[in-house]
Amino acid sequence: MKELNYEPVRMDPGPARTKTKQVSSRLLEMTGVKGKVTEPGPSVSRCSEHGDDLFATEHPWSVYEISDAQVEEGMQNLRKALGENGWKITKDGKANSQAQDPEIYAENKAEQFDVHVTGRRKTETGQSMLLFKVVSACFRAASASDLDGQY
Repeated sequence: MKELNYEPVRMDPGPARTKTKQVSSRLLEMTGVKGKVTEPGPSVSRCSEHGDDLFATEHPWSVYEISDAQVEEGMQNLRKALGENGWKITKDGKANSQAQDPEIYAENKAEQFDVHVTGRRKTETGQSMLLFKVVSACFRAASASDLDGQY
């Protein structure tokens, strides 16, 4: 079993999902962009390489029906707001893709979350949007059986 370089916080899947949604909501506020937001909430996956009672949350979501100018504005606002809100930007550049869309990777050690944001500009096949992937560190459930049936 691999050791973690931190002590997992004791939290059940329901409250962990709620916390992940709150982190995502704060990130949305930081963009200052108004658009439609995808609905699905955070998922739960086991951190089984570290222990049977450990799990993490992942919340992929996006803001769409926005313009290319709003994509740029949202990314600029994030660059400024992340540092002011306990986040450390670990990468800020262009995605390794044909479109070379702007992307930001950041971590918040206090909250124990990472985020990857891509600013996708309008193309012939797709619309402008801000794509987010929010991932938590591992949490510790009361027992491994509490994670049975979680997704």
